Amino acid sequence: MSVSKVYTRASLGVEAPSICVETHISNGLPSLTIVGMPETSVKEARERVRSALLNSGFEFPTRRVTINLAPADLPKQGGRYDLAIALGILSASGQLPDVELSHYECLGELALTGELRDIPGVLPATMASWKSGRALLIPEQNAREAALCQTATIYAARHLLDVCAHLLDRQPLLKQKADGEPSERLVGPDMSEVKGQHLPRRALEVAAAGRLNLLMYGPPGTGKSMLAARLPGIMPKMGAREALEVASVYSVCGELKAEEVFERPFRHPHHSASPVSLIGGGSTPKPGEASLAHLGVLFLDELPEFSRQSLEMLREPLESGEVVISRARSRIKLPARFQLVAAMNPCPCGYQGHPSRRCTDTPQQIENYRRKLSGPLLDRFDMHVEVAHQPSSVLISVKEEAESSATIRERVGFAQERQFRRQGKLNAYLSPAEISDVCQLSSTLRAELERTMDRLSLSARSVHRVLRLARTLADLASEEGISQSHLLEALAFRALDRPT
Repeated sequence: MSVSKVYTRASLGVEAPSICVETHISNGLPSLTIVGMPETSVKEARERVRSALLNSGFEFPTRRVTINLAPADLPKQGGRYDLAIALGILSASGQLPDVELSHYECLGELALTGELRDIPGVLPATMASWKSGRALLIPEQNAREAALCQTATIYAARHLLDVCAHLLDRQPLLKQKADGEPSERLVGPDMSEVKGQHLPRRALEVAAAGRLNLLMYGPPGTGKSMLAARLPGIMPKMGAREALEVASVYSVCGELKAEEVFERPFRHPHHSASPVSLIGGGSTPKPGEASLAHLGVLFLDELPEFSRQSLEMLREPLESGEVVISRARSRIKLPARFQLVAAMNPCPCGYQGHPSRRCTDTPQQIENYRRKLSGPLLDRFDMHVEVAHQPSSVLISVKEEAESSATIRERVGFAQERQFRRQGKLNAYLSPAEISDVCQLSSTLRAELERTMDRLSLSARSVHRVLRLARTLADLASEEGISQSHLLEALAFRALDRPT
């Protein structure tokens, strides 16, 4: 027949909307026209597809070929449509007789020789194709990534001829399967390597248990970055659903490593990072560091050195857990439920309050340095913790045996299990109404909290964060209610020598 339909998937953020490639071959001067809002890279597919078909031994129709990428109001870009276009031409021209293409979705860029090349964003397309009930035909290089969706039916091929042989039942392709169970071996630095710093270590454990935001401040070289790098190691590993959420973001960016899919992300952007690189966006919207840290840790070292605009743009995703990027042609939504950990010095030179080194900054310089951080941003940190200078006797001691990440991770896991049993979510994600139900205080503790609110001029957001912090401390202690010790420790974490 002269008309054919082949299904494929576009890439729109971490979503993969369905695209129907309609091919019509009619009489007229030889030409190939692609319509349906194709970008330049899609328009160039006509040259790639023509060469691929000829070099694979097929005939290219010497008639008028019209290809429509529906829906027409969705922008299309990249070489991901090449394979679907080629199969549509072969079907419409009768070179793939009696082939039922409606049961498949096709993704892949074609080389001039007919070989298939890998494309980004295969994992979201795989999950979407599984929900639609169709099998997926993809390049062999993308097979391992696509197999992370273990319920999908996936066929991987090296060449256009392999795909055609499969469709004609001459040489069926093998179904792709996952490589096996994920490794439970933890990689990365261990908490046992940290000597001293008992208060920051405690703060990291509490932050991991409740998925709370943490600000560390102190002189240079006290171990702020070292501590932050060890936070993912004390967090429980992701489950299959969480891992697929994170992997989808990395798949879109072309950074997915299948062997690391169950590890918590730890993103550490340089302080010169632009707002777009942190939040995401661009002419072709892509995920930024906030989305790449989804369900993991976003660590901002030298916090005041980041641009004010970049930091202020983090405020909304910290509350909503997502980034919304609006463009004239599209509006995409990216996940960004990250845990923010930041480090800073107390002053520009870094040595204010140091026991042996004198600060060289003037009061005005110190005030200007701290004013780089807005009050609303600092208010979104659940804990403000000082990482103090350690005596040399602690640093070179060989007697101290600090707890390992595995030991701490076990306690964190028990605390999170309590939270899921009680409210179905972690404490960091409690709404104001849920906080009132879950974080109930006795009349004595309520009066003490009110006095502290007035004395420290705490905002309503700060009070909610204090209550979530106190609830997390109670969960770590395996206690049902919030006691005075939990509330006092939470207030101390919130108010102790804050850099404001």
